[in-house]
Amino acid sequence: MDLNSIIGLVMGIVLIVFGIMTGTNPESHQMYMNSPTVLMNFLDIPSVLIVIGGTVACLMIAFPISQFKKIGKHLKIIISPNKYDPGEYIAKIVEFAKKARVSGLLALEEDMENVEDPFLKSSLMMVVDSVDPEKVKLQMETELDYLEDRHSRDRALYDKGAAFAPGFGMIGTLIGLINLMKDISDSDSIGPNMAVALITTFYGSLLSNMIFIPISNKLRVRHEEEMLCKMIIYEGVQGIQAGENPKFIESRLSELLSRGTYVSTEGGEGEEAPKAKGKKKK
Repeated sequence: MDLNSIIGLVMGIVLIVFGIMTGTNPESHQMYMNSPTVLMNFLDIPSVLIVIGGTVACLMIAFPISQFKKIGKHLKIIISPNKYDPGEYIAKIVEFAKKARVSGLLALEEDMENVEDPFLKSSLMMVVDSVDPEKVKLQMETELDYLEDRHSRDRALYDKGAAFAPGFGMIGTLIGLINLMKDISDSDSIGPNMAVALITTFYGSLLSNMIFIPISNKLRVRHEEEMLCKMIIYEGVQGIQAGENPKFIESRLSELLSRGTYVSTEGGEGEEAPKAKGKKKK
């Protein structure tokens, strides 16, 4: 389990609660703890309904239900450790390259049952089946292109949520201010109405910065970790099919690993997957 995400979330909540409950004496400048009941000042059901309800409603309008069904899977990815080890992938590719160089490409077929990565397995099977190198390359690029698009759609749900939540926080604030202005003659209601107006902004910012943005960023990190391994496969399989020296393949793949990012099919570094048509990414 990846404890970073859990620790970060718990730490954020604890520090916010601590900040709410902590006060400073204006005369002695000493800190003191407020009563736990002060937390009730930050609980307002209408504000919750406006921010969370409005954000969810907009997301439902913007995305199909299939995207919402993936939320559980995304949360599992976030708290799970990274299952893509570039060093392990390089070792596998080099092992296959050595065997292909000694016994021929057909000898790799007997090892396919032990290959767990679908992309590696399908790519090597095309090589074993003597598919034209250009077609193998195009097929791998197409799969990587699809993977990039799928991951981008998954992150879009949280990116949009991060944009919608503060907006509904402001809408709630405007609603609160309107109610405040209607009762402005009642001095006793100004403070409570202003507090309610500001709470919605607090909820919107909290939802955006503690939930949506971190989830999106973590999914992006996981995507880049996976794409690095996919690019190792992409380069390695082409080297195996070309009959390159295993040591040269290992050296080239280790160079990809040392860069800490995946490399596009055009030879440039980037943060996006290669496109199926070989279009250079910027």
